[in-house]
Amino acid sequence: MGKKYYSTIFVLLFFVQIVQSQVLITLLFGDKLNSDKIRFGLEGGINFANVSNLETASTNTFFNIGFYFDFKLNDSPNWFLHSGVIVKSTMGAKLAPYSLNDDDLDSLFSDGEVERRLQYWNVPFLGRYKFDNNIFIEAGPMIGVFYKGTDIFTNEVDGNDLQYDHQIKKQNTLIDMGLEGGIGYHAENVLHGLNFGARYYHGLLNTSKIENANQRNTSYYIYVGLPVGAGERAQAKKKAAAEKKAIKATEKEANRIDKGKKGKKNSKKN
Repeated sequence: MGKKYYSTIFVLLFFVQIVQSQVLITLLFGDKLNSDKIRFGLEGGINFANVSNLETASTNTFFNIGFYFDFKLNDSPNWFLHSGVIVKSTMGAKLAPYSLNDDDLDSLFSDGEVERRLQYWNVPFLGRYKFDNNIFIEAGPMIGVFYKGTDIFTNEVDGNDLQYDHQIKKQNTLIDMGLEGGIGYHAENVLHGLNFGARYYHGLLNTSKIENANQRNTSYYIYVGLPVGAGERAQAKKKAAAEKKAIKATEKEANRIDKGKKGKKNSKKN
């Protein structure tokens, strides 16, 4: 029951974090980060991660959030470069308990669970092609900078939830790199351009410093991209278009009046 409670709280805090981040960035930057060639927004979701060639490893579920830029290429309405930074990005897996070289700890967690959390700042560089029906496909490399690693041991003993955090940062390399690809949909009329889709990442580098380990990160992603400032820019463009239309109408009316006056003068002369 305790685990379900904390999981629910974590999910709620995650979505609160998305809303607060969007409000803060909107207040600071507004529509300045969006243009006809650049789209800016927040992107977040869940990912199902695993580590290859790691004994007893199985898929674990994490949350991620970051910001993105979509750069329009060569004035084409179909080609984009998708990039940004996933600032809260977790790789890892579920593991069976292993020895911590401490008899007391080993006895407490021998029949428990281990969650490996590998924290990265991930930067994707995905070429994106959007079809006329707004479905898009994308693929390219993603580079990760590793900054924290923890094996979280948990168990329930006599009705009490126990946890021990084992730091494993020194066991992992600083840089990860792999290939990512996916499919998504750009909903133009929802929140001024909502994106959602799915991706798969496959690491190409061994991320473990342990001899002969050859461990690689893999992950499936389900995400939603929320544009920031696009609404303000759309309103500004709409206002500018209305003002331009009003100016043209005024000029047209002025020309009509001027022609009328000239016509009257010519009729008087005749």
